[in-house]
Amino acid sequence: MAKNNSSVVYSTNPNYQYEEEENKEVIPPSQQKLKVWLDRLKGNKVLTVVRNFKGKEEDLKDLGKMLKSKCGTGGSVKNNEILIQGDFRDRVTDLLVKAGYGAKKAGG
Repeated sequence: MAKNNSSVVYSTNPNYQYEEEENKEVIPPSQQKLKVWLDRLKGNKVLTVVRNFKGKEEDLKDLGKMLKSKCGTGGSVKNNEILIQGDFRDRVTDLLVKAGYGAKKAGG
């Protein structure tokens, strides 16, 4: 299984071994400061993006799955962001606040 480490490009050390950071700092939802953005893609498509999540990858995926199901639309979790297809910025912000996260709308 390939390990994803975007900070190491190449190492000349023959004894180098990548050590994955297992103990990521877990911040409680009430202390999270999530930003909900609206992004326009090519072809006039709209995407709702949730940024600034601090925590484990599996927690982010679970949160993304919950948001997609509550909005009744598709999306994905990439690059530590939750992507929701469509203009659901108000609904996503409300869902995050009800779930106990600190969230606010950002962008224009």
